[in-house]
Amino acid sequence: MQDAWPDTRFTWIIGSAEFGLLGSIPDIEFLVLDKAKGFNGLLDLRRKLRNRSFDLLLHMHPSMRANIASLQLTADRRLGFDRNRAKDLQWLFCNGRIAAHSRQHVMDSFFGFAEKLQLTQRSMRWDIPISDQDIEFADRHIPRDRPSVVISPCSSMLRGRQLNYRNWLPERYAAVADYAADRWQASVLLTGGNSAAEQTIASEILGHSKSAPVNLVGKTSLRQLLALLSKASVLMCPDSGPGHMATAVATPVIGLFASTNPDRAGPYLSREWLVNEYPNALLAECGCSVTDAKWGQRIHSAKAMERIQVSQVTATLDRLLSATAATPPV
Repeated sequence: MQDAWPDTRFTWIIGSAEFGLLGSIPDIEFLVLDKAKGFNGLLDLRRKLRNRSFDLLLHMHPSMRANIASLQLTADRRLGFDRNRAKDLQWLFCNGRIAAHSRQHVMDSFFGFAEKLQLTQRSMRWDIPISDQDIEFADRHIPRDRPSVVISPCSSMLRGRQLNYRNWLPERYAAVADYAADRWQASVLLTGGNSAAEQTIASEILGHSKSAPVNLVGKTSLRQLLALLSKASVLMCPDSGPGHMATAVATPVIGLFASTNPDRAGPYLSREWLVNEYPNALLAECGCSVTDAKWGQRIHSAKAMERIQVSQVTATLDRLLSATAATPPV
């Protein structure tokens, strides 16, 4: 839309955590909704929008929180998802809909908003500025003379108090880290948030590993992580946000999928590097095929991710690094 309409003013209502990563994108006005404040956060947003009106609202997040946030602004045209995808009654808060599609990648569904506005040219770039300080941080950890593998082992999606059903086994991450260090002389880094669960996973990976990966879990901001990913040879992760961050800086992603369908939400530009056991796990755990399953159906079983074998991941790593002109030592 920015490419097609260079004179248009864009305002983005965004969460505070997301603003920390995206808030410096040029030519966009950001209005932060602090979700932690609950109702008071909505009142703050209402005050920011007082006496303002918009020609168009793109209601791109079908949730009740987003529905209520949308009521805080005045817009002539309010465009949302088609009826089947307008979850949490989103259709009641809009006066227009994008074209209906089934079994579509989330990224393609977002492009549906542009297509509804007669914009068909896709600009696959994100233009997230990275500061010199964050680049310097990345340069201190990413060597230039050998491949670098970043492992972000955890998804933030929790199920009750149990460890995430999207996460792979720590000992298998350790085996892949050792393989990368031995076979490719790669620098291996662990990244993640500062939660107790993520710190525990990192400790377990380090405990099983012989190659001593660099542990940056809980030690980076989102922008420092983005800088690291921009310098890395590859990111390895389950279904999680860092996979999409790596996509935004053109870094290939080895995505590990068994409990969720990568055709719906996998790293958009790295489909050839995905390790996909979702069809087999779906058949074993739910007794159905991908075609018969509900789109986006999740498998809430630790056994699903156990289907991914170390040999599958190392073979994908070999294929990727070979394709990107890395050379294993003799």
